[in-house]
Amino acid sequence: MTLRIEGTCDPKFSRIKDVFAANFDSGGEVGAAVAIVLDGRPVVDLWAGHADKAKSRPWTRDTLVNVYSTTKGLAAICAHRLVDQGRLDLDAPVARYWPEFAQAGKGKIPVRFLLSHRAGLPAVRKSLPREAFFKWDTMCAALAEQEPWWEPGTNFGYHALTYAWLVGEVIRRVSGKTPGTYFREEIVQPLGLDAHIGLAAAHDQRTADIIGAPPPKPGEANPMMEMLRDPESMSAKAIANPPIDIVGDANSRAWRAMELPSANGHATARSLARVYGALARGGEVDGYRVLTPASIERCYTEQSSGTDLVMRVLARISLGFMLNSPQIPMGPNPHPFGHPGAGGSLGFADPDAKIGFGYVMNQMGASVGLDPRPRGLIEAVYRSL
Repeated sequence: MTLRIEGTCDPKFSRIKDVFAANFDSGGEVGAAVAIVLDGRPVVDLWAGHADKAKSRPWTRDTLVNVYSTTKGLAAICAHRLVDQGRLDLDAPVARYWPEFAQAGKGKIPVRFLLSHRAGLPAVRKSLPREAFFKWDTMCAALAEQEPWWEPGTNFGYHALTYAWLVGEVIRRVSGKTPGTYFREEIVQPLGLDAHIGLAAAHDQRTADIIGAPPPKPGEANPMMEMLRDPESMSAKAIANPPIDIVGDANSRAWRAMELPSANGHATARSLARVYGALARGGEVDGYRVLTPASIERCYTEQSSGTDLVMRVLARISLGFMLNSPQIPMGPNPHPFGHPGAGGSLGFADPDAKIGFGYVMNQMGASVGLDPRPRGLIEAVYRSL
C-alpha cells in the first residue's frame, strides 16, 4: 500500500516530509504527525498512517494520541504561568501551598525542587494497590507522608509518575482548579489547542491506540527490565508502585479520563508546535501571552545535570523541561527546552531560531533517550533553515 502523507508543508521544509515518509518506510512507524511553527507561523503540519495496530483506522487531521511524559512540559508551562500571575513562588516551601506536604521532614523543600526532579520523591515506598493510581487524593496523601529517598537538593532523579501529583497538587492548591482545568482554561482555549490532560469519552473515537515497543533484540539493553530487577528498589517503585501497566493501561477509558500531568496528556503535533512556538518567540502569539520572557529564561536555565538516580542515564533538566544533551538533542542552538515522552513523542521550543516543534506517534520505540524518528525530523528542520 502506498503511503499517503496528508497536510501542508512549506517548500523550504520539504526535506522534513521526506524524512517523515522514510520513518514509515524503514522506521516502523504506524501512525504519526509532525508540525513546525516558525516565529508563530505554521510551516509544517503533516500526518500519515493509521490510528490502530490493525491499520483499519486512518490517522486524520484531528487524531489525538497519548504523549506520555511530553505532558510534563505542558504542566510546567502551567506552573510558570502561575509564577507570572504572582500566585506561585518557586523558592517558597511546597508546604506554604500544601501544608500536609511538610510531613517526614519535608517542610523546607522548595517548589523548584519538584519541577527539577530534586525533591527525592520519585516513588512511594509503601506498597499501594492498583486502584490507588487512579485516585488523586490517595496518591497525594501517600506522597505527603513519604520521606525523601535522598536529601532534597543534593541530587536528582526522574519523578516519572509522581511529578503528576507533586506539581499538579501545587497547581491545584494555588489556582483552586485541577491541573487539567487550569491547562484548558489558561492555555488550550486561548490558543485554540487540541490538547487535553484528562480526556472526555467523546474524544475516544478519534484517539489513536498506543502500540507497545517491540521487545529488544538479543544482546540489546532493556532499561525498563533493569529498573524492575529489584522490586523494592527506588527505580522499580518509581514505575511500578502502584502496579499499573503504562502501555497496556494507556488505551483504557480510566487512563484517558484521569488527570495525570506527568504522563497522560493527549494532543496533536500541531498543538504541541503551537504552544512551544509561542514560547519560542518571547511567550506571545496572536495577541495572547502564555509566559513572560523572564519565565522563558527560567525554562532553559539548567537546574540538574549528570546521571539521573532513577533512570540511570545522563540528563540535563531545567524547571520542568529537558534541555539539549546527547541523549535528547534538540538542534544546534544553546537554549532549546521541551519534553519527550515514552516511545518517541516530543514537543520543544528553540528561542534562538523561534521554532516550535511537535511530533506524536502511536507505535512506541524502545530507545533510551530521544527516539531516532524525531531525531531525524529535527535534523531536517535545521538543515532547512
